[in-house]
Amino acid sequence: MNRYPLWKYAILLIVLLISAIYALPNLFGESPAVQVSAARSTVRIDSGTVTRVEQALAAQGVQAALIQQDANSVKARFETTDDQLKARDALEKAFNPDPADVSHVVALNLLPRTPSWLASLGASPMYLGLDLRGGVHFMLQVDMAAALQRRADVLVADLRTLLREKGVRHGGISRNGQTLELRAGDAQTLGAATDLIRAQFPDLVLTDTPDFRLIATLRPEAARLVQDQALKQNITTLHNRINELGVAEPVIQQQGADRIVVQLPGVQDTAKAKDILGRTATLEVRMVDESTDGLAAERGTGAVPFGSERYPERGGRSVVVKRDVLLTGENLTDAQAGFDSQTQEAAVHLTLDAKGARIFRDVTRDNVGKRMAIILFEKGRGEVVTAPVIRGEISGGRVQISGAMTSVEASDTALLLRAGSLAAPMEIVEERTIGPSLGAENIAKGFNSVIWGFAVIVLFMCAYYMLFGMFSSIALGFNLLLLVSLLSMLQATLTLPGIAAMALALGMAIDSNVLINERVREELRRGASPQVAINTGYDQAWGTILDSNITSLIAGLALLIFGSGPVRGFAVVHCLGIVTSMFSSVFFSRGLVNLWYGRQKKLKTVSIGTVWRPDDQTPAVKAD
Repeated sequence: MNRYPLWKYAILLIVLLISAIYALPNLFGESPAVQVSAARSTVRIDSGTVTRVEQALAAQGVQAALIQQDANSVKARFETTDDQLKARDALEKAFNPDPADVSHVVALNLLPRTPSWLASLGASPMYLGLDLRGGVHFMLQVDMAAALQRRADVLVADLRTLLREKGVRHGGISRNGQTLELRAGDAQTLGAATDLIRAQFPDLVLTDTPDFRLIATLRPEAARLVQDQALKQNITTLHNRINELGVAEPVIQQQGADRIVVQLPGVQDTAKAKDILGRTATLEVRMVDESTDGLAAERGTGAVPFGSERYPERGGRSVVVKRDVLLTGENLTDAQAGFDSQTQEAAVHLTLDAKGARIFRDVTRDNVGKRMAIILFEKGRGEVVTAPVIRGEISGGRVQISGAMTSVEASDTALLLRAGSLAAPMEIVEERTIGPSLGAENIAKGFNSVIWGFAVIVLFMCAYYMLFGMFSSIALGFNLLLLVSLLSMLQATLTLPGIAAMALALGMAIDSNVLINERVREELRRGASPQVAINTGYDQAWGTILDSNITSLIAGLALLIFGSGPVRGFAVVHCLGIVTSMFSSVFFSRGLVNLWYGRQKKLKTVSIGTVWRPDDQTPAVKAD
């Protein structure tokens, strides 16, 4: 009756072992480190960067505990903060000898001390939020009017191109704010332009006037789509830029219709964070100077000819390009990585607006066999992303860049071209800095509250329910272990509201055990045998526990769906705590009870405190 089959105990043991492994990294703390990442989008981080870090540290006599490379940076760990600061200064001099020409970001960081055998299993500690670790908080206001005006400028250019290609003569197209105005000479021209625009631009609402003017505005749903896309592109761009700061778990999320919240745990240099968040990037397309003097300057054997400029390329070489700008990033509407349909080489597929498509068609028709450079400008410095050879005339606004590049390089290039600049201007409307000492104090107070709450619950349960209280306390500890391991496996960010939800989860878990214990006592009062009382008590309590936890889970899911910021952090821990509490308080605790009492065939008493009969007020079952 009260015996688990062997496979159930095996499942409980496996869950306990996995939980212990993935919760263990949280006990090792963090080690001081220095991170080297790219300050410009075209700077590559590779094995050569690791070699330069090793040489710079050896030259200054600084010993690193470990140097490791990941996708975007090289990180060097140290034993003490003194070594960390010395290493930061040495690497800053080695990678940025000229303060006016910064190519790498050298930032202080904290890395988990997780042993290699745990890291090989994918075990990592939980991230700590801004309120626990300290850092900076920004509220950014996105200029949606500027995004709509930029879209209106693109529409003006597209309308002019369309009407010119269809032979519709007009008196000019102008933009007034977000409204477009087309002037026609007569009613026939006005009608032709109206029919053509309605067919080609369904997002525009057209209104004509008696003086042969056509007023066009974006439909409300189209305007909202432009604003949403601008907000999403800005968030993507901010993610790319914040990678330079080496923030382990930044929070970048939309708030309202036109604001973005940025939280950078562990960052104390507000000026550097502002500089990176406000960075601008522009894109230009120019022809490569392939004259005799231009090629000589590219090889380094001659001076740059008049009317040309030299820019570094991604591979470290230089490219001499003409100063005439053919296209800018404003003409680029999309960039996606893909493959050449003929050679199956990695390629980047670009989509241009109407003006850009026309210019690109003319340029490629007149320069077949010549090279064209795509240059990305950041902080006033330009670097050549790629310089492909024009193989033939390209029309229709679809452009393909292919050549000696891998699929990873094609994806990186597409990302640079697509999200190199902000879709709409932003300004910082709120700024807060939280010091690390305040974060440490929050951690101490938060964890002390959980620990003391756990200890008081254990004392009460053991005193009131005796051995059953001990079983409940062990199940409560298992619940806490399981919850921490799940948060670690999901790489969730723990905040102060999350710690509050963790304490609440302990209360809900022990409440289920109290309900079970009282049901067992109730069966004993009715005269049931101990084995029957245990079985009936668990079976009858399960339905009540399930109903109460489902209602709490619904409330937690509502907070998770509709909440934001700290509310979502609370909801994540709350929902996970409900799931773990049901598993630990019912299945795990019953496994302990079955393991202790289930093997006893002639069980006469159970240690569950004193059970009183309501009729004669004499104890029916006393604690062992």
